[in-house]
Amino acid sequence: MIIIVGSINLDLIASVDRLPEPGETVRGSGFATAPGGKGANQALAAALAGAPVRMVGAVGKDSFAAEALALLKSGNVDLSGVGESAASTGTALILVGADGENVIAVVPGANDSVLPGDIAKAFLKKGDVVLLQHEIPLQTVEAALDAARAAGAVSVLNTAPFRAEAAGFFAKSDFAVANETEFDLYAAALSLSGPDRQARMRDYAQKTGRTIVVTLGGDGVLAAAPDHFLTVPALKIIPVDTVGAGDTFCGYFGAGLSSGLSLEQALVRAAAAGSLACLKPGAQPAIPLAKDVDTALAAR
Repeated sequence: MIIIVGSINLDLIASVDRLPEPGETVRGSGFATAPGGKGANQALAAALAGAPVRMVGAVGKDSFAAEALALLKSGNVDLSGVGESAASTGTALILVGADGENVIAVVPGANDSVLPGDIAKAFLKKGDVVLLQHEIPLQTVEAALDAARAAGAVSVLNTAPFRAEAAGFFAKSDFAVANETEFDLYAAALSLSGPDRQARMRDYAQKTGRTIVVTLGGDGVLAAAPDHFLTVPALKIIPVDTVGAGDTFCGYFGAGLSSGLSLEQALVRAAAAGSLACLKPGAQPAIPLAKDVDTALAAR
């Protein structure tokens, strides 16, 4: 079972020819809403990868809640751990440029009401894979890491968005996943040594005995384990929208670990899924099916 303790949002997405500079207004060319939130995105990705998934989180009592949960329901994600809050359902306001790049502002809303006591809804057991992110209170993330360790579960911490105060429990995760910018910021916060990113990744793995995974967008993925270093390429694509690609990677990565794949095999599959997620607009609507990932890997 894959357990996600994390955020559930509704994404409000505007398409623009180019992203605005500070203080500038640009004309939009389209608008859409789609279910999102890093936790929910990763839950759906893991489910579409073929894993059984339970979601622990919260939504509001507003009109956004049903739409925010719609694709999780259709993906057969267990939502028994999703509570209802007096706060509004979390929202993400997203601008997507013609080149596929984006800027995002997140309003947590009900996600801030996901507290350490809610981890009991996860029913953690040995062999589970627990996926976590930083869009819920950090004390809940840390408590979930501790609960996963106590239960004998495997923990995967997606360290996004960057929050400097999270550096103190970063290494409690069995696998930490960061993009290149986030890792560089955490490397500074953790005083990691080395002349370049790869050296600092190796330093992290040696100091903590844990594995660090760094995603590089179109340049693929790096991973440093205590005893080896891996480089995995991304698929060659022309991106339409990069929103949710990292979450797709994390969900597929967790599903790969849960199914018994080696670290390298899980990374290869997750990297392919993350690349395919860039070919459609939106976060959850763009997550590929397992058969599409299989086809893409076979065609490489």
